[in-house]
Amino acid sequence: MKPTQRISHLLIAALAWAAAGTALAQGVLVPQAPPAAPQDTLTRAATSVGIKRCLPAITRLSTLTVQGARSHDVLLDWDRKRPDAGPMFSLIGMEFPNAGVAASITAIPDESGACTVSAERISVAPFTCASVGQQELASYKMTRLLPNYAVYTDEKEPTSSVSLIDSPPGCLVIRRYVEYGWRDPAAAAAAQPPKKR
Repeated sequence: MKPTQRISHLLIAALAWAAAGTALAQGVLVPQAPPAAPQDTLTRAATSVGIKRCLPAITRLSTLTVQGARSHDVLLDWDRKRPDAGPMFSLIGMEFPNAGVAASITAIPDESGACTVSAERISVAPFTCASVGQQELASYKMTRLLPNYAVYTDEKEPTSSVSLIDSPPGCLVIRRYVEYGWRDPAAAAAAQPPKKR
């Protein structure tokens, strides 16, 4: 290659880099749209199969469930013939820095437009169940079901419970929540007529 050809190729390359740099610099100076809020995997999966009526409850429970997890994924089962009118069952696997956790979320719509929802969070504590009960559930009422199985409840939250099952060397912890006749508060507020002044 002749020196003049080499110089012309270098000049073309330099101009291309300069143009690319200008484009990149302009991209940096242009205000970027705020990133979309991350959506949990269960909400995306439920939406993709046509579940709508119980979706706000599913989203609320799932968002709380996966909070703080490094990553999570979901196994979903639903009524294929009636996705928005039938029950939905899910199992969520989560990865935390020091442990793996599982959760189950179920939503069942009824004829009135309400939903029955339940959620369970299942983890293993590297302690005895007695110490978990003393440290975390001291104000709860304990009911012994089996020698290795105790259920803790709080009068302030009658639809929630914490089950502790001895599994040496640790303790299997199942946190459970159930609500019947759940309705989306946002939809209920939108349906009310405006107040007269």
